[in-house]
Amino acid sequence: MNSRNRFPAAGAPAPVPRRRRLAWRLLAGVAALAAVAYAGTTVMDIPPPYRLYQLEVAEPSRRGELFPAREVAAPAVPWALPAQPEPPPATVPWKGGQIAFDRFLELTHTNAFVILRDGKLAYEWYRPGVDARTPMSSWSMSKSLVSLLVGQAIARGKLRESDRLVDLLPELKTGGDYDKVTVRDLLDMRSGVFVAENYRPYWPFTGAARMYLTRDLPGFVAQNREMEFTPGSATAYRSVDTQLLGMALARAAGGNLADLLARDIWQPIGAERSATWNLDRAGGTEKAFCCVNATARDFARVGQMLADQGYVAGRQVVPGAWVARIAAPVTTPLDGWGYSAQWWHRGPDDGEDYSAMGIYGQYTYVHPGRRVVIVKLSDHGTEQDERSTYDVFRAIARR
Repeated sequence: MNSRNRFPAAGAPAPVPRRRRLAWRLLAGVAALAAVAYAGTTVMDIPPPYRLYQLEVAEPSRRGELFPAREVAAPAVPWALPAQPEPPPATVPWKGGQIAFDRFLELTHTNAFVILRDGKLAYEWYRPGVDARTPMSSWSMSKSLVSLLVGQAIARGKLRESDRLVDLLPELKTGGDYDKVTVRDLLDMRSGVFVAENYRPYWPFTGAARMYLTRDLPGFVAQNREMEFTPGSATAYRSVDTQLLGMALARAAGGNLADLLARDIWQPIGAERSATWNLDRAGGTEKAFCCVNATARDFARVGQMLADQGYVAGRQVVPGAWVARIAAPVTTPLDGWGYSAQWWHRGPDDGEDYSAMGIYGQYTYVHPGRRVVIVKLSDHGTEQDERSTYDVFRAIARR
């Protein structure tokens, strides 16, 4: 073999082996894709790719830790929850049969389960790694908290159900049907504003998923004023309704939602621990449609206040008229459920009990007649087994 074919000429650069060239091209391609991904998330004004990955792999109950938040301060002295322990049921109804209660907790990926009966702590259970001090995400249970704040604002004359959204947020006026949306429409999911309830984990760039990720909620709602139907003419569950409701409430009350929640609910109910409310960006706007992070016991305190017709220790926290409003489902069913002012009922004509509900299995269930409150915080499917779980609560309440 000729030596000139085996060795480079003196002073010439050595040829790069083929594998190394391929490796460099692969790295260059990855770098280019990463640059495009970062540029794309910047343009969409959502968290960068590494944060999206963290959100994807995190348990839903703990995703609140990955967003900016505003504190919901607890009072200096909490309202005590006296204990009166009772054993859990041996079995509960489940999809036409009976299963062991422990199996129910396991099947529905429960993180915390708390029962109050007559205002006393009857039963409390936590999975390993969670305890009574662990804050977890409410997801859409925060919608029900917004409702309570709205009821208080109406009683104080700050809001009326007949108020038009665009009279409270005039920057959103369109000159069309959007301008007809009222506070009542937003409360009962009858606005007609179309932002799809998209929960697809691998394409979180449209609809409610995009609203969850955006770092500019005011800009998002301004860019999403398309109408699905005339306000008040139909019912459709849309998280954007609660976002608009929360923003209108904050404007009318002259504050932010976290401070309102702290002053008007969290401290009056004697919450044990401070909560947080996630924001679109540091110092920004609360995600009214989701994302209050609190303990199971403190969600139970909210439920107990409602079971006591809005009272805590002789003080009216939420007006009795508003407790009656959420306790009576509106006539039009929502996905087969009863619904009223951001609270769920088992059926459209069923006023026996009601619940705050959030995806991944979050519940604050209230049975006023039985004076039972149940909180279940979970990492279950997005909207999985909701009716069967509600029937478990009823069975426990009726014991």
